[in-house]
Amino acid sequence: MQFTSTRNKNLNVSFSKAVRDCLPEDGGVFVPSAIEDLRRWIYYIDEKTSFSSIAGSLTSALIKDEFSPIICETIATNAFPFEPVVKQLDNNLFLMELYHGYTGYHKDFGISYLCSYLEYTLELNGGKAVFLDYSNGSLGALLAKILRGKKNLKAVLVYKKGNVRGISDSDFIWNGGNILPVEMEGSEFEIKSQLSKVFGDKEFVSKYGLTVANTTNVCRLLGQICFYPYSFAQIKHKIDGDIYYAMDSGNYGTLIAGLYSWRFALPLSGFVVPSTPSLRCNAGGIPEVSDSIVDVSMRGSANPIVPANIERLEDFFDKNQLMMRSFVYPVDISEKQREIAAKELFMKYGVYADSETASAYAAVKERSDNIFDDEGSIVLMANAHPSFSSDYCRHVIGEVPQMPEHIKETLKPVLLNKEVIATAEQLKSIIQQYCN
Repeated sequence: MQFTSTRNKNLNVSFSKAVRDCLPEDGGVFVPSAIEDLRRWIYYIDEKTSFSSIAGSLTSALIKDEFSPIICETIATNAFPFEPVVKQLDNNLFLMELYHGYTGYHKDFGISYLCSYLEYTLELNGGKAVFLDYSNGSLGALLAKILRGKKNLKAVLVYKKGNVRGISDSDFIWNGGNILPVEMEGSEFEIKSQLSKVFGDKEFVSKYGLTVANTTNVCRLLGQICFYPYSFAQIKHKIDGDIYYAMDSGNYGTLIAGLYSWRFALPLSGFVVPSTPSLRCNAGGIPEVSDSIVDVSMRGSANPIVPANIERLEDFFDKNQLMMRSFVYPVDISEKQREIAAKELFMKYGVYADSETASAYAAVKERSDNIFDDEGSIVLMANAHPSFSSDYCRHVIGEVPQMPEHIKETLKPVLLNKEVIATAEQLKSIIQQYCN
């Protein structure tokens, strides 16, 4: 599979280069330039096919020109000792729980895949990589778990003071581990601005092999693409009509991963999402991306710290609003509609829903006449374990979901007793000290 840029279609690079470089030099983001038709493989898989097997086959099909099937299978097998859980709620409604990984978030899948891919390919080809990311706590706990024992990967994670959690003493880089946590003064926006300054020093980035673990990196998206063939395999013998997916918008990584799945020839008919200022319907009922009023050539460069999946969405539809209308269904959702949806999920199906899952289900209810009249089915995607939203569940339904012990471990606060920094230059000095 080859990749190009959202801002330069003459660019054509390999998957490995797109992952290593993270962003093209033209200021855009990497997107697939050509996607294989995997129709035969898709119809072969079924409910007995494991998630890791699907991920291995998909990896092999997409990057077979770079790595052998054995390497591709090894990457997937080591990335996914866990898998999503797909539950049938009624004849036409399914729930896909994406929170059965290490820390209870759907990003566990994409990041675990990214780390496995980098570790094995760096071992084969030589080199090192260092993640440099902002963390509100969960990312650090996840990378601490994933990077244990890895030889070629380290992570520099920058937190607001007092937000470090879920990391053991043995994970710290000064104790021989792979995690370098740094506390920084300022708001999230201010801290991310300092990180962006570090990435602006291209020579420094290249020297230390800096990259990011968010969905700016296309490898993260490939891990999330696997959600779709897996869920299709789980339900295809239980349905007769079209398949739709409903999800919270987030940073649109899961949505764009689903659209790429459709390009692989996966049979799905659309995506229902709550509206946001970035993606909503205009007065004529046609979905539109607000950023599209400014041509990409007139915008600033993509920021590696802030995923630019909305630009990937624009690129996918080539600003064709009518084509977008055939696949993406943004729905305005009120707080009252969200609460009604959360209560219904619990009363009818025993499902605890956070506000994001409830929003997606509320959007489904608003579009249900268009979907179910044609015997269509919905896969509702739950991104985070509901126990993270205990206060919301208590307020809306009067009950609280139990938090698994392995998730509790990721929330334990950690005292660093290290200097709190304030600038990009201080951060670069720390990277130089520990990541040589």
